[in-house]
Amino acid sequence: MIEQDLHEGWTLRATRGPVPDDVEDRTVPADVPGSVHTDLLAAGLVPDPYLDQNETSLTWVHRTDWRYERALTIGPLGPGERADLVFDGLDTVADLRVDGKLLGRTANQHRSYRFDARPFADGRAHTLTVDLRSALEHAEAERERLGARPTAYDHPFNMVRKMACSFGWDWGPDLQTAGIWKPVRLERWHTARLEQVRPLVTVDPDGTGRVTVHVDVERSGLEGAQDATLVLRAAVGDVQAQTLLGPHVDAGVVEVLVPHAPLWWPVGHGAQPLLDLSVTLEAADGAERTRTALGDWHRRIGFRTIELDTQPDEFGSAFTLRVNGRPIFVKGANWIPDDHLLTRVTRDQVARRVDQALGANLNLLRVWGGGVYESEDFYDVCDERGVLVWQDFLLACAAYPEEEPLWGEIEAEARENVARLTPHASLVLWNGGNENLWGFADWAWQAKLGGATWGRRYATELLPAIVAELDPTRPYMDGSPYSPASAPEGTHPNDPDHGTHHEWEVWNRVDYAAYRDDVPRFCSEFGFQGPPAWATLERAVRNPDGAPLTKTDPVFLLHQKADDGNGKLDRGLAPHLGVPADFTDWHWATQLNQARAVTYAIEHYRSWWPRTAGAIVWQLNDCWPVTSWAAVDSDERPKPLWYALRHAFADRTVTVQERDGRLVLAVVNDSPELWHGTVRVSRELFDGTHLAEHLHEVNVGARAVALLPLPDEVAVPAERHREVLVAALGTSRVVHLWAEDVELALDPSPVQATATPAVGGYRVDVTARSLARDVTLLVDRLDPGATVDDALVTLPAGAGVTFWVRTSARLTEADLTSAPVLRTANDLTVVARSEEPALAGGPVEALAERPTG
Repeated sequence: MIEQDLHEGWTLRATRGPVPDDVEDRTVPADVPGSVHTDLLAAGLVPDPYLDQNETSLTWVHRTDWRYERALTIGPLGPGERADLVFDGLDTVADLRVDGKLLGRTANQHRSYRFDARPFADGRAHTLTVDLRSALEHAEAERERLGARPTAYDHPFNMVRKMACSFGWDWGPDLQTAGIWKPVRLERWHTARLEQVRPLVTVDPDGTGRVTVHVDVERSGLEGAQDATLVLRAAVGDVQAQTLLGPHVDAGVVEVLVPHAPLWWPVGHGAQPLLDLSVTLEAADGAERTRTALGDWHRRIGFRTIELDTQPDEFGSAFTLRVNGRPIFVKGANWIPDDHLLTRVTRDQVARRVDQALGANLNLLRVWGGGVYESEDFYDVCDERGVLVWQDFLLACAAYPEEEPLWGEIEAEARENVARLTPHASLVLWNGGNENLWGFADWAWQAKLGGATWGRRYATELLPAIVAELDPTRPYMDGSPYSPASAPEGTHPNDPDHGTHHEWEVWNRVDYAAYRDDVPRFCSEFGFQGPPAWATLERAVRNPDGAPLTKTDPVFLLHQKADDGNGKLDRGLAPHLGVPADFTDWHWATQLNQARAVTYAIEHYRSWWPRTAGAIVWQLNDCWPVTSWAAVDSDERPKPLWYALRHAFADRTVTVQERDGRLVLAVVNDSPELWHGTVRVSRELFDGTHLAEHLHEVNVGARAVALLPLPDEVAVPAERHREVLVAALGTSRVVHLWAEDVELALDPSPVQATATPAVGGYRVDVTARSLARDVTLLVDRLDPGATVDDALVTLPAGAGVTFWVRTSARLTEADLTSAPVLRTANDLTVVARSEEPALAGGPVEALAERPTG
């Protein structure tokens, strides 16, 4: 096969719609892969939609049609030769023509397309055009034809096979991209080609690695191709196997057995050996026994087994993932597209983000169903790092019609992407969609549907059948949340005692203390909002007159997409830290409260292992500058939440929990070794005055949790507003308080700090004179490129910590050791007590139909 990329020479122009005068009749160079937005940006015809209030100036794009165009010359074909035009991805509703003659139509961003180019293979110049129609208007027309179905937002994103969050979400902009978003090429081939290669990788009980390679071939249909005998060969390292495909046979299976296969493990459980798998297709040329190469395919694979335990037990229904027979506590985060303008995402960017997941001690990323099937780069990087991948099918927060053409499109995209992703060791779970089962059960859909189809058969018939046929090595679940082996009318899909659970009462309606009201079997969504880093706000969210930013400014609110988002932030702050009036303090307080809320949930969930078998926080990343649930903002800066995840998901951690109305110490050991030592538990005043002490020998087995009852002398305070419990085991330490910060008699200036130059930046030493809560350096306020190695360190009186700041900027000790850079929770509670602002609004109202995620 000969491949020729067709990425050069494209132009773009608008052909219909409410086009501004300075864009109308303009033809600009187009990048392929690319999008309308990126091309218009490159041409200087539109402002950056991520900055300030520019998003609102680009709504005209939603109802505009576009034409991509380039010259196309295909040399004459040889005897028996085929020529195909291949588009790996079109966004979204397109007519393709050569010299005005229709080549084909598309209406699905999530699949590839192939067109016969033989009629144009004459060596002459032709014109290839791709006309893109407004996806919004296409969806609206389908809604009119099929009848409306409930969705989480105003636009009918459920009526077109396009990235759902392209139409806006409660953390993303409403840009509605269009373009040729994946590679385009010309393929010339003869006799036959590899149409689909689908390796199923397992491990036999005796340790033999088994690679069962399913191959579909397309025969050219020309000059005896149907009669040709084909040779299909597969190799893993130096182990090879082959089979023959006789005349008229267009599918075959080759099995490669690898003795003593090295096992691939998730991070924290072992190594991630990856082996090269190659598949070749040849034509056997009759009696001469010569062979002609027709095509080859290469991937890396890892040997492991995957099981999902959803069996009923005394608590409900389990949801425990096993890799190579070992139960895994999932420490995860939800993944959204890393840039709303998808074609700007590079492999290096993906690697940085996955490395940030690793840095936060995560072992799984859930590719959420309102985005896209991610690039090969994403899954490759996860394979290499040992990061497990939970893959949603792309159905999210809506009722989806089951009529054609949507049924056929969803089937086609599912088949293509299941087959495409089978080589990846990191991929461990297929999920039928996000919150659709829950929506049907809880969000008043049934009355609106009036008996119309809503997507149930996708979740319970089509998608599980495709997985069973194409990828039986991996488990499938109907949706998230869902209760195993229960129809939507049976056990509630969001019952915490069964399967997966989404916890959105916290954030939407109740305080984060309510996380401990339930013991979910597996929490696949939970989270709390916080604004991006200060430097990100200064770069991207600015008032037009240059005035200092406040939380009520229109520009700030445009980058806060959640329903009543600021109100929920304030009501979430009030009982814990108070609600500062000053924006600098409010920014720090909301970031801190986000981190604390999520920490509270994770520590609770981990203390219940193995009953609770996983926690997937919403969300790891952002796609533009926004106040959101993310741990890493769109400028790649970790928020305090990121450091909180690293602490809460550490392999070994100690937390204070409650069981039967009494305090216990939860010693969590998610390491492969016994954790032995002496826990020292003390009750003391904030100034360090010793009140009581308890010592306890502990032996906690590998991958286990021990609960140690705490005696009253340390568990019950005499003055709850002035006392603290401190427990330490080795290098792990936990500080427990009996009241919220707003009630505590905290020292407003509890630390002394020094800063000295060091290699690559500065060393900052902080010592606590009195209890200092959540000591943090917000170094991006001094240098947008600065980073710090830790944050949210709580220090009992007399304790100290060293922070290492990496920066090329010249900073002073005063800069690094005072507010607004050096912060603690202590200074916020002083502000809260002095200001006591009134909160706007009353109790949080229920969202229209759905929670976040």
